[in-house]
Amino acid sequence: MDTVDTTTATAPAAVRFLHTSDWQLGMTRHFLTAEAQSRFTTARMDAIRGIGAVARRERCDFVVVAGDVFESNLLGRQTVLRSLEAMRSIDCPVYLLPGNHDALNAASIYRSALFRDHLPEHVHAIVGPPPLEVLPGVQIVPAPLTSNRPLQDLVEQAVRELPGDGTLRIVVGHGQAEGVSITDGNAAALRLAPMEAAIARGAVHYIALGDRHSRGPVGTSGRIFYSGSPEVTDHRDAQAGDVLVVDLARDGAIEVTPHHVGTWRFVDLIRAVNTPDDLDVLEQELAGLSPKECTVVRTALTGTLHLADKARLDDLVERYGDLLAGLYAWERHTDVAVVVDDAELTRLGVGGYVESAVGELVAAGSDGGADGQAARDALSLLYRLASGVSR
Repeated sequence: MDTVDTTTATAPAAVRFLHTSDWQLGMTRHFLTAEAQSRFTTARMDAIRGIGAVARRERCDFVVVAGDVFESNLLGRQTVLRSLEAMRSIDCPVYLLPGNHDALNAASIYRSALFRDHLPEHVHAIVGPPPLEVLPGVQIVPAPLTSNRPLQDLVEQAVRELPGDGTLRIVVGHGQAEGVSITDGNAAALRLAPMEAAIARGAVHYIALGDRHSRGPVGTSGRIFYSGSPEVTDHRDAQAGDVLVVDLARDGAIEVTPHHVGTWRFVDLIRAVNTPDDLDVLEQELAGLSPKECTVVRTALTGTLHLADKARLDDLVERYGDLLAGLYAWERHTDVAVVVDDAELTRLGVGGYVESAVGELVAAGSDGGADGQAARDALSLLYRLASGVSR
């Protein structure tokens, strides 16, 4: 891997770089249709070009990607080639760290002939462990994962012996840090004390972390950050869709600025639905989402509705399911009961065997569980068909 010739170069007074992570190129989502999945895949590639635009606009010296560049090491040829082509649009050096999804194991994409043969000259896999000098007096210290399930704190291992010798150092790591998630008993959890100690003695000036898909600081120094994923991946991602531009000065100054590059949204609608007015509000919320083709909605609806209102709710779900990138129920938080009165049954205007079947569905719908839900859904569909509720 090429390094900077420092024989005559002068160390800069400050460095500006872009911190990103968790691109997870090639990711699939089970709740997306094939058409929506195609757009989701394209958006993740477009996010790389968006990163290039930010790096260009902000005049960044380089880009670091703190792990999980790829969704797995088992991606098809087309995905790998398109990913590398997208990286070509970033016109400054790019440094890729293997994470737990694309670990530097025997099957690693980074070891493959396909990756090596098509890698743009300015893109580098930082497989360490030696620090890499990227500018005079500026080093990247990588802590790559060599396994999907590491057995030790690799960041602590990377910073343990670093001296405070005036070199500006950016550590690039991947994993769950203490205080961010449940890490009790996890030998690979990133411990804050060694990171903060390396910063305090002047050996490290910024720690760029990946694995968590929401951006935010860790610890107390103001120099340890998760960048989050540049495109949202799940409803749990609180602050996704961003990248971080980091300014480091030799006098100790630091500035970390988020820039939004994502285009997709994952929205939770947790609502009580008991009246037509509640359905009006729900419809207004669904209508107000934009852009719908890039929005995934998970609903958690609870309440009791008359049969006509339940039919209207089903119509809303069907209609906006066609408009949104995804619309599905959060099953364990969904419980909508149906009340059927005689007037509604009369309006159905059915007789004979159908009327008898309606009676059985009403009885079955009063029970809980999957069978009761299926009976309520069948009643709602019958009402929609008989009453022309569907638009």
